[in-house]
Amino acid sequence: MAAAEAASPKGFGAATLAELRRVVWPSRQQLFSESVAVILMVGLSAAAIAAIDRFYGWASSQVFG
Repeated sequence: MAAAEAASPKGFGAATLAELRRVVWPSRQQLFSESVAVILMVGLSAAAIAAIDRFYGWASSQVFG
């Protein structure tokens, strides 16, 4: 596709649809399992950050309090 065609709104829409046809969409099971994995990792990361924050808060109260 030429650059001038891709710059027009019609060319952009056609190029976008062509790219979307190439996408490999996940199955429902894969989507569910990967979503659960992401939620678990975010939860574990938040718990680790909270634990480190509480430790540094406790340590600073021992030193400065």
